[in-house]
Amino acid sequence: MAGAKVIVGLGNPGREYENTRHNAGWWFLDALAQSWGIPRFRAEKAQANATTRVEPFQVRLIKPLTYMNRSGGVLVPLKRMNALDLTKDLLVVVDDVALEPGRVRFRPSGSAGGHNGLKSIEQTLGTKDYPRLRLGVGAKPPAMDLADWVLGAMPRSDRKLLEERFPDLIRGVEVWMRDGIEAAMDACNN
Repeated sequence: MAGAKVIVGLGNPGREYENTRHNAGWWFLDALAQSWGIPRFRAEKAQANATTRVEPFQVRLIKPLTYMNRSGGVLVPLKRMNALDLTKDLLVVVDDVALEPGRVRFRPSGSAGGHNGLKSIEQTLGTKDYPRLRLGVGAKPPAMDLADWVLGAMPRSDRKLLEERFPDLIRGVEVWMRDGIEAAMDACNN
């Protein structure tokens, strides 16, 4: 058996956050679940998760149900699993204000860049060395507070630009699972 893969999409729980830029990671996990024929996520403790098989891997999709700054908590039990190498078998999907809508970046590691969800994950894992997929949600206007921007609804036209990338990104995730983060970067980064 080739092993397990875990994909964590960052977002905030609650209907008031569903359409906000900060929930782009959840949007992508929903697209993955639909593409892979997963009927629904199951709420369990502080997460919603779904498990499927994408041959030859057992794949677990996780949406933390805590607020963004406590996202890392879902990884505590996974960190204890010896069979899972979190530097290779974990992919974190996150919104990125440094990228315009429709722009994406697979990365093997990096800084949190001010993102509270990534800060929480780094604190839990004790490292910045884990793969991530950054989804562009656009830069905030100069006079606007960053928190207000990421917690604001994404305009339909911007969200469409991002979601049009999802089919390619789903294939990119499958490339990551089989061939690693560098291959996914080659296939999808723009």
